[in-house]
Amino acid sequence: MKASELIQKIDSGEIDTVIVAFPDVFGRLVGKRFAAKYYKQSIADHGTHGCNYLLTVNIEMEPMNGFRLANWEAGFGDYELVPDVETIRLLPWQPATALVICDALHEEKRPVVEAPRSVLRRQLDRLSEAGLVCKIASELEFFLYHQTFHDAFTNGYSKLTAASDYRIDYHILQPTLEEPLFRDVRNLMEVARVPVESSKGEWGRGQHEVNFVYDDPLPMADMHVVFKHGMKELAMKHGKCVTFMAKPSAGDAGSSCHIHVSLWKDGENRFWEKEKKEGSLLFRQFLGGLMKYVPEFACFFAPTINAYKRYQPGSWAPTKMAWAFDNRTAGFRVVGKGNGFRIENRMPGADANPYLAFAATIAAGLAGIEEKLDCGQVYHGNAYVDSGLKALPANLAEAADLLARSELAKRVFSPEVVEFYVHTARLEIQAFADAVTDWEKMRYFERI
Repeated sequence: MKASELIQKIDSGEIDTVIVAFPDVFGRLVGKRFAAKYYKQSIADHGTHGCNYLLTVNIEMEPMNGFRLANWEAGFGDYELVPDVETIRLLPWQPATALVICDALHEEKRPVVEAPRSVLRRQLDRLSEAGLVCKIASELEFFLYHQTFHDAFTNGYSKLTAASDYRIDYHILQPTLEEPLFRDVRNLMEVARVPVESSKGEWGRGQHEVNFVYDDPLPMADMHVVFKHGMKELAMKHGKCVTFMAKPSAGDAGSSCHIHVSLWKDGENRFWEKEKKEGSLLFRQFLGGLMKYVPEFACFFAPTINAYKRYQPGSWAPTKMAWAFDNRTAGFRVVGKGNGFRIENRMPGADANPYLAFAATIAAGLAGIEEKLDCGQVYHGNAYVDSGLKALPANLAEAADLLARSELAKRVFSPEVVEFYVHTARLEIQAFADAVTDWEKMRYFERI
């Protein structure tokens, strides 16, 4: 929706509420709801403000120490939240409501470089300087349960009833039970400018997947976060809940966020060599960059303690650094032909922040082009059982240490961004170390 269209809908009374939000480090939309007439009078042209602690709180919204960006010593001031008019969209599952996504700026109009949208914009600028355009799409998996979010919370997220009685990968029958919800998802997301190409049952009990129509990275990341937000609200309306945890239970497969990527120029996919009908030199260099640098950027693909529990042999999640043609045991799966030829990065889980995961994918690939790397020989076989392959980081602590030491990350993201996200990861690690878990109680309460 163009900005002028939104104003027309406000004037006609079709829209009475405008949500003004920006994505935080967890990929959540945070912001304010404005009465539409006040949005028109002031916010549309001048933006609004939000406390700068919004990028330095933990997931419980507690202000955390040790950040240069915002802290108690500086008094926690404000960011300017400037609407990106390209993101204006209706939210048809909410009455008379529109959404606009903002960029976070300091008072002097400098971008907040640590903000996820800023991190991605920096990599898109580097792509543009190279004369290239990226086409990208994320696939999201998630689990659906029959309880509401409130019921799940009050029961400690235990004894949840999965929305299928058995594994439903590609099944048509059991997902029919949830078709009222998923019909709303496919149709209403389209109105919200989040084109869902398909929905399907996934491998786990109650697990589902959606595929989006590919786009440029920034609008694709915006669609991704709008989808996650909207999926939760639509589930609420149907008396259910969903989770985008990477590994919600030990006995089920995890939920992924596969990223499909290709580079274009002059309307053609430059990953494809038309004459030879195979991957191009650019493709091999980009993939070579992924093979070399993705471990250093693991914090951006697997940002939580839980994310690393998804990396299990035989789980459909990768465990090793390998690339292959249409092989789901490898970390990088190459698929398609012609303009559809692309790399599927299978590292990220559903808990990944798309702005950061896209930025890391692009940055690693560009490094491969700059350094003229090669991806090496295609892998054949079962990567899960091949001890000769390099393993992914085993946990968030290892990933944070790799990011902290990464010279490439400091160069392409900036030292400030690296320091910020390493500190964010280490605070999460400490929070988990301080927690007393149900596992500990079951193991030690009586028997120790």
